[in-house]
Amino acid sequence: MSRRLRRPAALLALACTLLPVAACSNTASTPPSHTSATASSPARAQPAPALSRTQARTVLTHYSKINNKAGAALDATLLDTVEDGPQLAMTRSWYTQERALPELQRTPYIPWSYDADTARYFIPRLPAGRQRWFAAQVFSGTATEQSRLLVVAERPRTHAWELVEVVDLADATALKVAEDRDGYATAVDATSSARLAAPVSLLRTAVLDNVVTGGANTGHQVFASTPAIRKFLAARKKTLLKYGPQGTVAFAPATTTSPQSYALKMADGSVLVAFAHRHTQTDTVTRAGLGITPAPEDRAWLGTNSQYTSITYTFTCADAALVPSTSRQANLLGSHCARTDAEGTPASRRAA
Repeated sequence: MSRRLRRPAALLALACTLLPVAACSNTASTPPSHTSATASSPARAQPAPALSRTQARTVLTHYSKINNKAGAALDATLLDTVEDGPQLAMTRSWYTQERALPELQRTPYIPWSYDADTARYFIPRLPAGRQRWFAAQVFSGTATEQSRLLVVAERPRTHAWELVEVVDLADATALKVAEDRDGYATAVDATSSARLAAPVSLLRTAVLDNVVTGGANTGHQVFASTPAIRKFLAARKKTLLKYGPQGTVAFAPATTTSPQSYALKMADGSVLVAFAHRHTQTDTVTRAGLGITPAPEDRAWLGTNSQYTSITYTFTCADAALVPSTSRQANLLGSHCARTDAEGTPASRRAA
């Protein structure tokens, strides 16, 4: 009988049922009531805000309702009405995983919701013709326990508001987004190297370098050592050593299917950037006679073969960073990842 290795916990693979949103009217009326910071507004006419704070709260409330209904039934079609982008890919993956399990092995779905009343909404003014979006910071427990950054965008064709990114923040401190005298935020072009010390393309490259090399190249140059970075690198190291001498783990970049980015000016002049990336993790045995036994939740992708000599997992991730306008290092605030695909090489049934 061949010796078996259990698949290690996937690096930063977080199960998620995250938030989308529904369509709401474009008649913005009630301005945000909170102010993280204030900035003077020029006399010239300002672009209209993406929506009002009241509408944003309605969007988040609707998301929770539809997400719970879709999650209870594992209804990907319904989910697609309130999620998009990397968030949709992550939640669909969880649905795929659950549907492949025997019913008694499935994780019981427990309804939940974001508190739309205590969420902090960051609503940018956007020029006509630009895709409308907003961000929100939500808290669980008390404001010092856990915080998430949400990005919600309007789907142009249907005008439905959908959750596109969710990032678990390493620090639950309230984000200090700059706001004008009416309470609206300022959107920033995250691709601009003139506005940001590290545009989003470099941020993505640096995050992938942290994954692949542990930050040996651009990773340590672009990002300062923050709790989010240290947590990630510790998890990476643990994953690399999981098999001991019997197996290896290698990471590689994967093509980003959601290149969009969302950025807001902060009170101190830095820029909050939300973006996404994908990477792979390949687990391989080191000699004949060994095999990797997939976890039950991986069977949706790997099928019924009992053991594999190699398995490659694909992860979709949402990231958030604070980026200065000068040459100082950026701060990674958090990353949220989920396994969204897997493929493997079955072990020989004749292995001794």
